[in-house]
Amino acid sequence: MRFFFYFILSCFVTVHINAISQSCKTYRSVAYYTNWSVYGRKFNPQDLQTDQMTHVLYAFANIDPNTGGVYLSDKYADVEMHFSTDSWNDLGINVYGCVKQLYLLKKKNRNLKVLLSVGGWTYSSNFKKALSTASGRATFASSCTDIVKKYGFDGIDVDWEYPETSDEALNLVAALKELRSTSAEPNMQSLDQYASLKANHYRFLITVACPAGAKNYQALYISDMSKYVDFWNLMAYDYSGSWSPVAGHTANVYTSTEIASSTPYNTDQAIEYYISRGISAESIVLGMPLFGRSFMHTDGPGHPYQGVGDGSWEKGAWDYKALPLAGSTVHDLEQPIASYSYDPLTKMMVSYDTPKTATQKADYVIRKGLGGGMWWEASSDKEGSESLIASVINKFGGVDALEHVENQLSYPESPYDNLRT
Repeated sequence: MRFFFYFILSCFVTVHINAISQSCKTYRSVAYYTNWSVYGRKFNPQDLQTDQMTHVLYAFANIDPNTGGVYLSDKYADVEMHFSTDSWNDLGINVYGCVKQLYLLKKKNRNLKVLLSVGGWTYSSNFKKALSTASGRATFASSCTDIVKKYGFDGIDVDWEYPETSDEALNLVAALKELRSTSAEPNMQSLDQYASLKANHYRFLITVACPAGAKNYQALYISDMSKYVDFWNLMAYDYSGSWSPVAGHTANVYTSTEIASSTPYNTDQAIEYYISRGISAESIVLGMPLFGRSFMHTDGPGHPYQGVGDGSWEKGAWDYKALPLAGSTVHDLEQPIASYSYDPLTKMMVSYDTPKTATQKADYVIRKGLGGGMWWEASSDKEGSESLIASVINKFGGVDALEHVENQLSYPESPYDNLRT
């Protein structure tokens, strides 16, 4: 009897500890914010729901292919634009634009880290030449550090889409090493060197936007990269679009067992590959779309289509907040974890995440032990109960379940008076 009692007690304690362990798990909530959002989209940094975010990735900085130097891509939006709360009569030398507004958000929410994202689809072609030499990699690293300490960022997000050869992948590893640790060039600083000298050893972050397509992730030296990368933002979207032979899902988690041709890629396979290369599941952040991909004149997933039609800002791509389009019926698919809308009159299909699908993906993150969620891009979400970001955060356990790591506010070497606190 005594043995049975202790056996039951031990089982209870084990279950209780496991429950506590699960409840103590925290998650990253990462959103891309683009510098062009201030124009046609009229979505300013102040519009970000930063109480639901741990990281904002400010996109995109460009890279000089000849020197490796990184620089801001839109001077007006980045550092000059005056918002309604900005004065034209400030004393001293001050930065404005999105950079100032993001810094103010950091002051308001000390759990919010803002990273500068370098590259993106538009500028990625510049990486190949820029990182092909030791001097280019050193300049890349030191210029990233200079931008961090000048404009008040908490780190760098590297978005190279995509290294294709072994040499290119190795050059990326070398550049990340240079950015993280000790620069081999005199008068050039890495993030860690700057942190040691001027930031009380603060951990400035290095993240990467990483691919979910097998051809692209198999080209990477993932284990070597992991020595320098804090977490990986898996771009688990754009699986189907205008380039596809048939209408398909753009961000499914699993291959469809019903219509396999509608799921040419799947998220689970990508995540398993990254983990098999030695990185922790916790370091992988699941990217999710705040947009949809459309297909015209189709009978639905897995069927031929003719054209992609209009979009919110480009053909075939719709902001999530514009969906579903009038006349469409929404279909949530449990097995592949995917969703789409379909208009039987116009025969138009749009593949996108719904709140139900987003909640399923959050459950997938929890079950797989992943590090959280990422979204491209913040201006396209809805508000309230229809918000995809909020749907995921609620499934995680609310804002109290978000990772709590304080940001950096002191930048003593910044030339701007309103950043040198």
